[in-house]
Amino acid sequence: MLRIALVGTENSHAREIVHHLNAHPISDAARIVALVGADDDHNRTLATAGGLTHIVPTSTELIGSVDALIVTNRDGARHREHAVPFLDAGIPVWVDKPLAASTADARAILDAANNSSTPVTSYSAIRWVADAETLAQGIKSVGDLQAVTVTGPADPGSEYGGIFFYGIHAADLAQRLAPGDPGPVDTEQVGDTVVARYRSNGVLVTLQLVKPTATGRVPFHAEIVGREGLVSHDVRLDAEYVVPGLKVFLDLLATGRPPLDDATMLAPITVLEQISTQLS
Repeated sequence: MLRIALVGTENSHAREIVHHLNAHPISDAARIVALVGADDDHNRTLATAGGLTHIVPTSTELIGSVDALIVTNRDGARHREHAVPFLDAGIPVWVDKPLAASTADARAILDAANNSSTPVTSYSAIRWVADAETLAQGIKSVGDLQAVTVTGPADPGSEYGGIFFYGIHAADLAQRLAPGDPGPVDTEQVGDTVVARYRSNGVLVTLQLVKPTATGRVPFHAEIVGREGLVSHDVRLDAEYVVPGLKVFLDLLATGRPPLDDATMLAPITVLEQISTQLS
């Protein structure tokens, strides 16, 4: 059984991952064996829920004693510092959205993986949920694809990397629906919504990133428009929304083959970096 360490326990995804690998495991292939963070009430509660006894203050001290690392810090600016030492040591890493909070950090992570021939992956959980698959399949029915619009919540003022923290969900879904190297991004702010437009392989992509309120947030939604039709669909997250992406990572560990290439992982980061720069 593979031993996995998890860093970034402040993220709700950490709780879901521990639940689905340890408390109610979806697979016998791997378990979380160590948490990285303070020995505080939050982490002790998480450890108890997963049947864990190992909480360490720094991730690098686990190199040599685990088979993989999951990085779930809310702030993508911390992902490089955790991922690169493990990749340098030949230990596979899943960076749970965003890959990084800058193109430079994202490239450094990918370079470390390539230099050591170690698999790394990163994606939004939304990329793999059932409604995202429905939208992707819908592209086949609309004719020559013209435009993709993805709407979702994001706060440019978030303490966790600004637009990167939640904006990665919409940007990564857009990359799945309109893959390619994103062109220059044009950004404007309309009320409490950031609207970003760019072209990907000739397809007009629009991201509508709406700042949440204290009481709620806009649901994720996407519309694809072709020459012969359109598909418009909410992207719903159920209680097991993390599971599809977790299974993708377990498959990487089993096969050694990352599900996404470097260009696909880098594309949404370059889009969000341009948005962030234009908003500042």
